Amino acid sequence: MNSLKIRRTAIAVAAAAVLPFSLAACSDSDSGTKAAPAAGDQATTGESTPADGTTTGDQPFGAACAGVPKEGAGSFDGMAKDPVATAASNNPALSTLVAAVKQAGLVDTLNNAKDITVFAPTNDAFAKIPKADLDKVLADKEQLTKILTYHVVGQKLTPKQLENGSFETLQKGMVTTTGSGEAYKVNDTSNVVCGNVKTANANVYIVDTVLMPK
Repeated sequence: MNSLKIRRTAIAVAAAAVLPFSLAACSDSDSGTKAAPAAGDQATTGESTPADGTTTGDQPFGAACAGVPKEGAGSFDGMAKDPVATAASNNPALSTLVAAVKQAGLVDTLNNAKDITVFAPTNDAFAKIPKADLDKVLADKEQLTKILTYHVVGQKLTPKQLENGSFETLQKGMVTTTGSGEAYKVNDTSNVVCGNVKTANANVYIVDTVLMPK
């Protein structure tokens, strides 16, 4: 009988000794299980950052973009806050266009339009036109209005749409666009020198040649 009691006591002592180790092992196992999802969460967070960064690709492009002010009303950020005619007036390279728009009385028309694209000729583009011819056009409001509204399309065009496009203008004529990447032409004659410029109501593609209605 004494022998049986001793044996039971020994078993109980052994069990008491083993139990803490078993609990510790379970605790370690649980900790390991909980740590794995935490690491997974970190991995997921790390992977989402590049995905979020893909929105930065929709930026202005072209050699002439380097001449745009880095800050202020004439910068890309500044132009994005203003309607298109106002935004253009803050860009020194578009001063001739702005003067022509004012001469034709189109400032309010362009500023109040919704979701348009403007192919905006630079000062150098207007300089390609002989002065006598340019003066004649500027003095003829009807003709000037036709030319200027031929540079406006009634929808916001993305660079992708310019790859092989044909679009009706506000003048009711058609413009065609070709190209890819950062090289685009309008009507096979005018090069986009700074494209995908955003204003409050328009996408602007600055071009090096004035477009003439066909």
